[in-house]
Amino acid sequence: MTFYGSDYDTLAAFDPQIAGVLLSELERIRGGLQLIASENLSSPQVLTALGSTLSNKYAEGYPGRRYYGGCAEVDKAEELAIARCRDLFDAEHANVQPHSGASANQAVYGAFLKPGETVLAMSLPHGGHLTHGSKVSFSGKWFNAVHYGVDPSSEDIDYDQVEALAKEHRPKVILAGGSAIPRLIDFEFFARVAADVGAIFWVDAAHFIGLVAGKAIPSPVPYADVVSFTTHKVLRGPRSGAIVCKAEHAAAIDKAVFPMMQGGPQMHTIAAKAVNFKECATPEYAEYARQVVENAAVLAAGLDDHGIRPTTGGTDTHLSLHDLQGVGVTGKDAEARADAAGIVLNKNAIPFDPAPPSIASGIRVGTPCVTTQGMGPQEMRTIADLIATAITKGDADPDAATSREVRAQVSDLVARFPAYPR
Repeated sequence: MTFYGSDYDTLAAFDPQIAGVLLSELERIRGGLQLIASENLSSPQVLTALGSTLSNKYAEGYPGRRYYGGCAEVDKAEELAIARCRDLFDAEHANVQPHSGASANQAVYGAFLKPGETVLAMSLPHGGHLTHGSKVSFSGKWFNAVHYGVDPSSEDIDYDQVEALAKEHRPKVILAGGSAIPRLIDFEFFARVAADVGAIFWVDAAHFIGLVAGKAIPSPVPYADVVSFTTHKVLRGPRSGAIVCKAEHAAAIDKAVFPMMQGGPQMHTIAAKAVNFKECATPEYAEYARQVVENAAVLAAGLDDHGIRPTTGGTDTHLSLHDLQGVGVTGKDAEARADAAGIVLNKNAIPFDPAPPSIASGIRVGTPCVTTQGMGPQEMRTIADLIATAITKGDADPDAATSREVRAQVSDLVARFPAYPR
């Protein structure tokens, strides 16, 4: 069924410029390797819900307790999303209204902290996130953030430092998770430390929650007081956020999301989350999540074979972080050279990085998108070869010989494993 104004031909006739952007972005995705760890390819079913008439409805409040009339149908969508989210993660309570991962995090701060109180979280340069107390974020401006990092030898979380800082500062909240952590996190350890100092234990699972949904890695839900996450990335849903928590914190979380931090929820996005949670409960998704992890390990090992060293020695998740100092290339140059060859990845600081973040000494690569496209270990080895060639022998000029050579091989690969097959 085609709704008025919702089909591409209607848009193209009315606004060919924006229609052209939509089409060219689709061709960009189809034409290259998408290795950004925080990106994925949402299903047509999710995109259909996003483009639905539910976008029109204003629905401040929660199901059965709205501040607007006419919410009977959108209530059904939110109730389904909540129930499916709870079931998927075996959680006691779920809030599916946050507009993004950052919005979800802001609500957690609002639920448990007053301005000036202390949160213990992972340092951004060592793999944390802006909303974990960075001075340029609201989290660092409004709260007293104390940061732990990684052990210099293992490059994994320094658990001894976590415990020492917790005992020294007695934080109100202890936060685990980040945006560039290749290894599994010991949630049981964090829960014990938080209990010892009387802190709330919060996990920001934005990056790896999809692997939890697919039971490819252990879940933080049994250990944490609250878990916030995005619904894109490995989870493969719409760009949005959600929170699950223990029942005792349900009221605080709900009040912090609305009315403290947000107004009306995006009901079309909530419907898309409901679709996504249903997708993630299938055996096919569980196999996908398992394959994402296997692919990431193979890709990391393949890059290591080319002298592009993975920090921590590898990965247990969907991403790996690589030190480029051994091949004499900066992260900024590596990103540009890869892009010229049709490979999209991102520069990233590595622990104890001597370069500024705008330059960086590393790259971060992830396997959610290419796994969605059906690629496996054999293709990961090929991708590692292509990345290494582009980075160590290539140029930021797309017309350079190496760029054209690698891009041709990339084109052959993605033609065999197309994104959004025609």
